[in-house]
Amino acid sequence: MNSDLNQLYDYPFTRLRALLANAQVRDETQAPISLAIGEPQHPPPDFVTAALVSNLQTLRSYPTTQGSSELRGTIADWLAQRYGIARDLIDHETMVLPVQGTREALFAAAQCIVNRTNKHSTTPTNDMSDSALLPPLVMMPAPFYQIYEGAALMAGAQPHYMPCAEAMGFVPQLDTVSDEQWQRCQLFYVCNPSNPTGLALGSEYYRRLIELADQFDFVIASDECYSEIYANEQEPCVGLLQVCSELGRHDFARCLVFNSLSKRSNLAGLRSGFVAGDAALMQAFLLFRTYHGSAMPAHHQAASIAAWSDEQHVRVNRQLYQQKITAVLEILQPVMPIVRPAGGFCLWAGTPCDDEVFVTGLYCEQQVTVLPGSYLAREVKGANPGAGYVRVALVQPLELCVEAAQRIRGFVQSCV
Repeated sequence: MNSDLNQLYDYPFTRLRALLANAQVRDETQAPISLAIGEPQHPPPDFVTAALVSNLQTLRSYPTTQGSSELRGTIADWLAQRYGIARDLIDHETMVLPVQGTREALFAAAQCIVNRTNKHSTTPTNDMSDSALLPPLVMMPAPFYQIYEGAALMAGAQPHYMPCAEAMGFVPQLDTVSDEQWQRCQLFYVCNPSNPTGLALGSEYYRRLIELADQFDFVIASDECYSEIYANEQEPCVGLLQVCSELGRHDFARCLVFNSLSKRSNLAGLRSGFVAGDAALMQAFLLFRTYHGSAMPAHHQAASIAAWSDEQHVRVNRQLYQQKITAVLEILQPVMPIVRPAGGFCLWAGTPCDDEVFVTGLYCEQQVTVLPGSYLAREVKGANPGAGYVRVALVQPLELCVEAAQRIRGFVQSCV
């Protein structure tokens, strides 16, 4: 067996199931409400399911790893329109690759990019013996999407966690990283807007990150799968390729973006997304995926073309989430510290006690399930930046989200 598997942590939902396995529910007649998993419950668009069904005849054919030119062109059209990038700057033949959701692509990218043989000496004498070498670093925010960590470990790298504490505005602080650490960095995961905090990074952060990538020669992997769920219709979330374009960086060097239809279009089960950016990196990634064997089925490609070509259903989706966020915040903000998320559909709520204790008690007393924040981070310098928080995913219909919020409020008030 691959010994790197031994380094992997249990997934947050595995830990949550174990935490609640023996919990005793006080009122069995109360209907359970789960706000733990960020799985959209809004109905998928009818025109997308129609496109899927009308292309079932393609099941007889093997799909190509690169995907159809029509799908890649549609994605490039969307990127250009969404981020104000000149369409001719996005070569959909070399800069865009369909993938089966951002999850598998974010993981696979690290396996392709990280050079595990490029290690650094731990001694001033540059001793290059195995015992004196440090592995490459993959940097990531904490709290995080755990795929970043698993991808780093399986690529032979060391995860470098960048705490996103409330005192820092939940922003991973670039100036806390030493030159020695930057020199070891090969890949930097950034999530915008953030899962789970809802923070939206601005152009200046991306500009500084690009400067550092150029200086220290690492790749930026921007996870933008929540990018289309934002609070202000006049201020959509900034994207990495958008900033590259503003800088005149038209080759998108060292920059990759990841997005999908799961959150944007309520199509989590379609497993459809894309990676776009630096053509040289994309060529290497295509080669890797040719062996990896993750080609998107042709009928899924047809459905994806329909979804990426329409914005009306996305606007409706955004409005539904904002209605739920507003309604739930009115109930919970008086009793819990919560900042309205700039993007995404999760609330990052402070708890009056240990987050595991809070989650267990809430489940037992109110039959509402949320995710402990400490499960989404690791201890850094003696502190877990996710401890004392819970992630509340507002994926259920409005009435259930409101009922869950009322139950949470009642539980919080009973605790103090």
